Amino acid sequence: MAVQVHACLLGNWVNLTDDPECKIGESGSSPYIWWEEGAKVWSPHTREEQHTMYQLDYVHIVYKGTDYRIHPIFIQIVNN
Repeated sequence: MAVQVHACLLGNWVNLTDDPECKIGESGSSPYIWWEEGAKVWSPHTREEQHTMYQLDYVHIVYKGTDYRIHPIFIQIVNN
């Protein structure tokens, strides 16, 4: 697999594709499939409330058994 999906989780950059149990996105896809299928992030069409983190764009990640909700800027794609 030439594409690697990296994410900054709690200040540490990890290769999500190294964890065979990793799930990403609301569909719970593997990181590679998530990237190949358009890399969807949760993003509200309209913001119901201002000045709250609940309405910010995010990606849901399960990495090594822990759930994370991160902003998409903390994801990098490496193509070897």
